[in-house]
Amino acid sequence: MLRILRLIGLPVFIISVLAAAVMPAQRLGPSAVDQLPSKPADARVSYGPDPLQIGELRLPKGSGPFPVAVVIHGGCWVSEFATLQNTAAAADALRDAGIATWNVEYRRSNNPGGGWPGTFSDIAMATDYVRELAKAHPLDVTRVIAIGHSAGAHLALWAAARSKLAGTSALYREAALPLRAAVALGGPGDLRDFSGYAAKVCGSNVVEKLMGGNADAVPERYTQGSPIQMLPLGIRQVLIVGESDPIMPAASREAYAAAARKAGDTVELIEVPGSHFEIIAPSSTAWPLVRDKAIQLLR
Repeated sequence: MLRILRLIGLPVFIISVLAAAVMPAQRLGPSAVDQLPSKPADARVSYGPDPLQIGELRLPKGSGPFPVAVVIHGGCWVSEFATLQNTAAAADALRDAGIATWNVEYRRSNNPGGGWPGTFSDIAMATDYVRELAKAHPLDVTRVIAIGHSAGAHLALWAAARSKLAGTSALYREAALPLRAAVALGGPGDLRDFSGYAAKVCGSNVVEKLMGGNADAVPERYTQGSPIQMLPLGIRQVLIVGESDPIMPAASREAYAAAARKAGDTVELIEVPGSHFEIIAPSSTAWPLVRDKAIQLLR
C-alpha cells in the first residue's frame, strides 16, 4: 500500500495518515493513532491555570442538550508517550455519534505539579468543569460518563470513585460531578497489581513515579488512588480489553472485575480481538462496540 502511494507522488505526511487509516488496528502504535483523522474541536478551553490544564470540547450537530463523555488519554502517566491527540479521533467519532466529548489534558508524573496528588486533582478539576462548560454550551450534566484508555482507564475509574474520598483527603472536592458510568479501555483498576509488571510495558515502574512510592511506602495514597481499594464505586463500570493486551492481561482484568462484583458493583468485562490500541481507533472492528456501549450508558 505504501509503495503504491509513493509511486503516485503523495507527500510523506499524507501517506502516513492514509497508512494509519487503513492499517489493521491491532498493529497500530501510539504515533499512528495520533495520525488518525479527526475534525477540529469546537473549543479549546482551560479548566485551570497550568498550561496542561486544558481540554477540547466537541459538540454534535443539533440543539442539544447533549450527553457528555469525559475522554482521558493514556501514556503510562508520563508525558513522553501520549497527549490528548491520542484520543482525538475517538473523541471525534463519539461526537459524530451524538455525544459531546471533553477530551482532557492533564499533568503527568514528570510534569511540574504532576504525580501525586496533581495528576489526580487535574482529572477531578477537568471532570467537574463540565458544569462550567454547560453554562456556555448545550450539555446535559445529568448524563456524563468518563471514558479512558490505558493509564487514562485507571483515571476514568478513579474519577468515578472519588466521591468516596474523605473530606480530609488532599483530593477531596465538594459536590463532585456525578457520573453515569466509567468505561475503562485497556487499563488497570489495581495499581498495586499493575506495579508488578509496569516496567515490562512502560519501560520503568511508572506506578511508583505516579504515586511517589510503592504501596508499602505510601499505603494511604493507594487507598485513595487505586480504584480496587475504593470499591464499591457505586456506579456501573465497563472494562473493554483486547484479548492479547499486555496492559491488562487476563488474570488482571478478571481479578478486578471479580473484586468489583464481590463488592456489589455492576461490572461488564468485554474482550475484543487484538491488543491495545484498536479500541480507540474508529477504523477498527472493535470501535463500534465501544461507541455503542457509550451510547447505551448515556441513553
